[in-house]
Amino acid sequence: MKFGTETPSAESAPLLEVRGLKMHFPVSGGIVIRRQVGAVRAVDGVDFVIHRGETLGLVGESGCGKSTVGRAILQLHRPTEGSVLFDGEDLTRLSAAELRSRRRHLQMIFQDPYASLNPRMSVGRILAEPIRAHGLRKTKREVDARVEELLELVGLNPNFVSRYPHEFSGGQRQRIGIARALAVEPEFIVCDEPVSALDVSIQAQVINLLEELQDRLGLTYLFIAHGLGVVKHISDRVAVMYLGKIVELGASEELYRRPRHPYTRALLSAAPIPDPLIEKRRQRVILLGDVPSPLDPPAGCRFHTRCPMAVSRCRVEEPPLVDGGDGHLAACWLADEVEQLASAA
Repeated sequence: MKFGTETPSAESAPLLEVRGLKMHFPVSGGIVIRRQVGAVRAVDGVDFVIHRGETLGLVGESGCGKSTVGRAILQLHRPTEGSVLFDGEDLTRLSAAELRSRRRHLQMIFQDPYASLNPRMSVGRILAEPIRAHGLRKTKREVDARVEELLELVGLNPNFVSRYPHEFSGGQRQRIGIARALAVEPEFIVCDEPVSALDVSIQAQVINLLEELQDRLGLTYLFIAHGLGVVKHISDRVAVMYLGKIVELGASEELYRRPRHPYTRALLSAAPIPDPLIEKRRQRVILLGDVPSPLDPPAGCRFHTRCPMAVSRCRVEEPPLVDGGDGHLAACWLADEVEQLASAA
């Protein structure tokens, strides 16, 4: 199921619903008596929904809180505040034992295929372990048959079961990581920058594989990436994060065509375009300064310290995430002006 450029119907129940999600990490100080002196606001109030069969792209600079959102959804980090509803059930209220049985429905593909696979285990053991842990197959023959099926599903030779991770290339290791996520037959997968550690020539192959698997198995994805260029073709909708908050969210084609936040416009201007004539003509948006510390985020709009369009209101009032039409949300007091600039470019 693909939604294309349309926003999913508000009437259909979402598979995943994130409400007011906050993830604050305490910072301690003191030599003799350790006490909390502050908190890193990695995620500071995030709301979104993902519908069944949809891919939501989540993009932003390093340190903006993207991966923390993914881990908080899976309860690898217990959120400081907020709720994560999966198929109507709030995962934040479940005990560790209750979560264990739900986890097979929510899986993760990690960023680094070199670090996410146990080097002491063969591929066969890596894939068989979650199948056995969740009791999805009864006999050794059934487990072995499922392992071979998984390898074929991700485009690897089933005869590779006795090989170890160091015997594979980066792209092949990431395919093994994908197979491991699929081993427990999940409904929802967090793809945490799954192609950022791979060569450019391999990235498209892995993205195409994820799309094929989604169509074949009816999967739902949260696809996390640094830049808008990577998520353009795989995502139905895109959410842009900055310093712990979502600043823009909308249908993929709509967001690329008419960005309504200055940060999104800057990210789009940094993405390379293969046409040299268009690349030469387009206007670059240069952001000055560094990203503020999540220990002490600025008042008002968090982006105002680097925004080329900031006005006095931006420094004192935090803009809400407002719908500019067709479910295209933006947290900017000057969203209409940003859209006009994008249309004129």
